[in-house]
Amino acid sequence: MHWLWVIIVGLVVGIIAKAVTPGKEAMGWIITAILGIAGSFISTYVGEKLGWWPEAGFMHFLGSILGAVVLLVIYHALFRRGATS
Repeated sequence: MHWLWVIIVGLVVGIIAKAVTPGKEAMGWIITAILGIAGSFISTYVGEKLGWWPEAGFMHFLGSILGAVVLLVIYHALFRRGATS
């Protein structure tokens, strides 16, 4: 049941991150959920280790969104359509 909750929260975090990030995204809900989960994981690890927020709470949720936004920006920089390498 824990993994189902992780996927649902990751999807919500990813959707919010897509909504606040400028530009048009043409990615599906699976990539959105993966970016949300990864952003939440990175945010949790960094935020808790540096003592920025506790293990749970609203600030933790905002940190998860921030982590997902950062990953979304990196994703766009790496996989932009029509980009030349």
